[in-house]
Amino acid sequence: MMPVKLTELSPAKINLFLKIINKRKDGYHNIRSGVTLINLFDEVFVEKYSKFEVRYIGKFAPLNNKFDDCIITKFFSDLKLNKPNYRFTIKKNIPVQSGLGSASSNLAAVIRILKKMGHYNNKVQEYGKIGADVPFFVKNSDCLMRGIGDILINQNFPKYYFLLVKPKTNCSTLNMYKYFKIENIKFNIEYDINQISENDYGNDFESYIEENYKEIALILNYLRNLPKVIFASLTGSGSCIFAAFESKKNAEKSFDIFKEKFPNLWFKVVENNFIKNIRI
Repeated sequence: MMPVKLTELSPAKINLFLKIINKRKDGYHNIRSGVTLINLFDEVFVEKYSKFEVRYIGKFAPLNNKFDDCIITKFFSDLKLNKPNYRFTIKKNIPVQSGLGSASSNLAAVIRILKKMGHYNNKVQEYGKIGADVPFFVKNSDCLMRGIGDILINQNFPKYYFLLVKPKTNCSTLNMYKYFKIENIKFNIEYDINQISENDYGNDFESYIEENYKEIALILNYLRNLPKVIFASLTGSGSCIFAAFESKKNAEKSFDIFKEKFPNLWFKVVENNFIKNIRI
């Protein structure tokens, strides 16, 4: 018998680096990225209900509590699964259209809940049809990501503390890939190997950001000049950016400095390697 309500945390991710290798004939892009989970979470609740329903609450929820392109509804429709009489309530603590993967993470949390309840046991590859980041969040551990997000190699990344910033600008992943000039990328395919190398740094979208998103470029440059910062970058296709530090103390000092300069933005100190990875 199903408990009155089940709860699952839905973590955000940061792309420590992201390289766009080429564009495929099917329109997708092959990428290479180091992806790490951080301790910023949405919360997913499920309870028995008279019908299937998905609603969003919290700081980053849409005004009508529904997304027109809801990834959870898409999951059931695209994989031709029966929609159960459950209500999924998702508390949005992660900024949307930010490159933090919240929608894919939300779906992975729903999949974890459904598996615990004995529903569905699709192969991970099928989840990639719904969203490129979904297999990563289903795996739920730090990875070197290759292909279109379907090749995942376990990876242990260093411990970092991040000053994570959400500019006012939003970035649509679809539009970022659509307008990004792939001919500007000269990636040496010999470097696309199953382990991290000295060539794995930076985010290829930053060149496009610098030309077309002046607010993000300005803040990113500011982050790179904070004291004791190791590196600063865009995560995913944006719009969130981050500065990485070796200690929480250094990150919190930069938090205070940043707050003086940009008091009206959303920003937060987060970290990776915060818990033992959980697999389903």
